[in-house]
Amino acid sequence: MAMLPTIDHELLRTFVAIVDQGGFTRAAQTVNRTQSAVSMQMKRLEEDIIQRPLFVRQNRQLLLTSEGHTLLSYARKILSLQGEALTLLRQPDMVGRVRLGVPDDYVMRFLPGILKTFSQAWPLVDVEVHCAPSSVLSRQPPDSLDLIIMTREVGDEIGTLLRREPTVWVTAADHAIHLQTPVPLAMFEAPCFCRRHACHALDRAGKTYRVAYSSPSLATLQAVVGAGLAVSAWMHSLVTPDMLILGRQEGYPALPEASIVLQRTSQTQSPIIDSLAEHIAEGFRL
Repeated sequence: MAMLPTIDHELLRTFVAIVDQGGFTRAAQTVNRTQSAVSMQMKRLEEDIIQRPLFVRQNRQLLLTSEGHTLLSYARKILSLQGEALTLLRQPDMVGRVRLGVPDDYVMRFLPGILKTFSQAWPLVDVEVHCAPSSVLSRQPPDSLDLIIMTREVGDEIGTLLRREPTVWVTAADHAIHLQTPVPLAMFEAPCFCRRHACHALDRAGKTYRVAYSSPSLATLQAVVGAGLAVSAWMHSLVTPDMLILGRQEGYPALPEASIVLQRTSQTQSPIIDSLAEHIAEGFRL
């Protein structure tokens, strides 16, 4: 029985790069080859191996054919498995677990991408995620967690600064609850510096309010605000598209910036912890 031809992983890597970069020129930079070399690779892949066109040009755009879409799915799996195998063979010590403490504020916004890239790099490492408010995480025993992501006031950062951003007032875009007097607030449970600063800012501005809803969960606060039941205040990166940011024009005073920091609490020297810390730092830069 005639054997089918095999596909060199370099051809697959170039093929995926073309798709991800949207063209041959940028893909050539990614795979560190000339554009002509990339073109020759794809010619070989299409004509000699697949024997079907993988790309078609339409209105100056490079689009995948149905065969191209099929190959893309398999190419990603093959390259991922190859990377996993090399990782395990070269660094077999990267097996174990790492314990991460994080407020649920950042779970949906940042954690999925961070854990995805970390899992691709170290597929046999287990990650234990413990969600709690920053005020609770800061009081954890030193060896109960390996890494902690926390929100801190500017000037009170402990650990590695991941990012700094403004705190903003938010309300549902299609409601007018922010015009109500006293304004109903949905705030994180005390102690929370965001809650403290928000209330103090309203006091100084002479704006009456009541804390109508209180929760340690961002998801709960987002649900309350999204339903048009209250106004809240949280970091700018956590604002969803269905919400409106309020400012001085609407009668809401400016709020201070906040810092997101990464603190390493474990004294254990571990490449697993080091690697996750690097992935977290990169994830918060995006």
